Amino acid sequence: MGKSKIVLLVFMVVSLLDITGILFKIPILIQLFKPFILLSLMALYVVSVSERNKTYILALLFSFMGDFFLIFEGELYFIVGLVSFLIAHLFFIKIVFGRLQKSTISKILVSIFPFLTLFLFLIFFLKDTLNELLIPVIIYGFTISIFGVVAMLDYVNTKTTQSFLMFVGALIFISSDSILAINKFYNTTQIFGVLIMITYIVAQYLIYRSMVAGQRLKINTK
Repeated sequence: MGKSKIVLLVFMVVSLLDITGILFKIPILIQLFKPFILLSLMALYVVSVSERNKTYILALLFSFMGDFFLIFEGELYFIVGLVSFLIAHLFFIKIVFGRLQKSTISKILVSIFPFLTLFLFLIFFLKDTLNELLIPVIIYGFTISIFGVVAMLDYVNTKTTQSFLMFVGALIFISSDSILAINKFYNTTQIFGVLIMITYIVAQYLIYRSMVAGQRLKINTK
């Protein structure tokens, strides 16, 4: 078994153990294994490519920090976790923005519309329960919406495997964060907690696959 397959197995096992902890309400499993999800994904990326994208590694690092701080209860930990993920998304945006080609106005508008609609709907839906977190959540929601817009625009322009995986990853990431917002600020249920983690893990894995596909595309075009 090669290095990448071993690390992929580790990633799958720690992800499954974390989800099990959420599903069966076993805090020790979450505390032990949640931080290793992104660390193992980072290791998987390192062993999967010959040239590492430093911006992507920084995105994974700040995602790990977000995961770590969100393990703990309390508004301060939530804000620090939110800021960590905000920075991670800025790095994701930087990666995709660097790939973007010139686009028509119609393609730009088509890419903006679904994410702007979802962003405005969620803010309107949750605004009365956000209180002092309204501005931080608006900033975060706007940022992740931009990630969705640029990822969709890149896919509309290129139709490559790389852009498709990034777009679907961004879409699922936004879905995960939307469920998280509803779960935290509107209606907390156990099934939402499980869905948040499953969609988050899938999103991060798809973004990783996009980065690997991009490396292979670069090698093949040399």
